[in-house]
Amino acid sequence: MQSGILASEELVSKFGQLLSDDSQFGLLVTISSESLTPLATLSRSSSDFNGNLDQLKPYLKPDEPIYALLRRYDTVPHLVAVTYVPDTAKVRQKMLFASTRLTLVRELGSEHFRETIFATTAQELTPGGFEKHDAHAKQDAPLTEEERSLGEVKRAEAEAGSGTGVRDIHLSSNMSMPVQNDAVEALRQLGQGGGRVIVMLKINSQSEVVELVPDSSKPTSISEAVKAISTSEPRFTFFRYRPSRPDSEDKDVLLFFYTNPATGGTKAVKDRMIYPLQKRAILVMAEKEGGCAIEKKFEVEDPSEITEETVLDELFPKVETKTAFRRPKRPGR
Repeated sequence: MQSGILASEELVSKFGQLLSDDSQFGLLVTISSESLTPLATLSRSSSDFNGNLDQLKPYLKPDEPIYALLRRYDTVPHLVAVTYVPDTAKVRQKMLFASTRLTLVRELGSEHFRETIFATTAQELTPGGFEKHDAHAKQDAPLTEEERSLGEVKRAEAEAGSGTGVRDIHLSSNMSMPVQNDAVEALRQLGQGGGRVIVMLKINSQSEVVELVPDSSKPTSISEAVKAISTSEPRFTFFRYRPSRPDSEDKDVLLFFYTNPATGGTKAVKDRMIYPLQKRAILVMAEKEGGCAIEKKFEVEDPSEITEETVLDELFPKVETKTAFRRPKRPGR
């Protein structure tokens, strides 16, 4: 989900200069008066990318997020888009910068950026930090140029035959959320009672696209549903539950579980900011696009906190029986 904040004309102009002027190393961007605005322009002090990184130091404050658009590659696309959100920044600033980072790239043209990076410490934006990032990226996608090209061709063929597979769900006039088509279809099947009993969604941390978590289980109890939910990554889970209790009418309800385990690492910090921002959008999308009428919502850190007892207590609240007031007997009677 994007925040609705857009790029200012001044930023678009400065970005055009960055693209056309090889002597510029980078453009720093902030959010001011509800728009993306230029903060500073960095000139090249060295022909080497690492040799220019020292220019970032004065702007990497421990409590202020910024965006850094840096010229890193000799061939197009030349740029890398860095989102710097320190852990000690104010919560509102964290949420605002995290939810606007995708908008920034889209507004300026995603074709100009080879990669996007999310950093929480100044150390990550040093030569050593970029070296670690590159090593991690190679582990995630150890593909040759030929394999990447073949993958692009296959993806293009698939898109030509059946659409992109991802579309924006419009939530309001200035807010949309990219969601995989199969995720929307799974929610429709769940909402219409079409055989599915559980749908789990996750957010791809690189593309910020909402994706369907592959799962073929058909749980019938809360404990079985909980076993299917990841204990290491956040999840949005929709579960069709048919509970019953003695002396109560049987129900057929849709439950929503938002789980966000407390795990360490930079990715976990990012997840703990992005997922809360997406929660409302996910619920709106499930209702409007999937026809899902949610009976009860549960928000916990670890899936194990969701138990049959707590769910049943919510679905079948105990009714207090009031007894009539009885006047105490008078003494001697």
